[in-house]
Amino acid sequence: MTLPPVRHVTWKPCWRIIPTRYPEERLFDRVTEPRDRNVIEHLEQITSDRMRQERGEISLIPPGDQVTERGSTYIMAAFTYRSPEGSRFSDGTYGVYYSARAIDTAVAEARFHREQFMRWTKESPMRLEMRVLTANLAADMHDIRGMAKQFSKVYSKTNYAASQELGLKLLKAASYGVAYDSVRHDGGECAALFRPPALSHCRQERHLIYEWDGKQISKVFELREYLKRKK
Repeated sequence: MTLPPVRHVTWKPCWRIIPTRYPEERLFDRVTEPRDRNVIEHLEQITSDRMRQERGEISLIPPGDQVTERGSTYIMAAFTYRSPEGSRFSDGTYGVYYSARAIDTAVAEARFHREQFMRWTKESPMRLEMRVLTANLAADMHDIRGMAKQFSKVYSKTNYAASQELGLKLLKAASYGVAYDSVRHDGGECAALFRPPALSHCRQERHLIYEWDGKQISKVFELREYLKRKK
């Protein structure tokens, strides 16, 4: 497979949507007794790939690619928490930070993947809490936007074999990532980042609710908290 051309990509911001809980809550606070919390937190620290990476016990990310600025936890998490089942540009052995140029595209992409998960697990109707992240993207990336014919297998909506093959080649070539057209949102643009330094100033932007009706996510709306002003 021929590698695509490299172009400089700057999106300020790019958008990413991930599952969350609102308000933020640590799982261990709900399932452990206070007297056991220190032990449980220690177990988390010695088993979490992200924390082990930070301590230098494992090397999922080259030292020169690690970022530590404010908000970098969200960035680094995408590269250290890998999905065993893989994704469009990863076979599951390495992490990828997926983002979109516009929030509507990010919503559509996350909606599709959450629907898949909910159907696989046969979940009853519920509301899914999602966190919206923004970050600045600036990097020389391999670019297949507008190249659906040349990379038709990479753009498959159902088979990730070709796109995962391309992703692995780009990773080995030390590529910062690949920019591509969204297959879930017409006219949308996405980026799959393989190296953390392509991103900066990552921050939480808002929370959304994806309403799962048992068959599909039928509604998406913003979650807001209104505080009464004290007199």
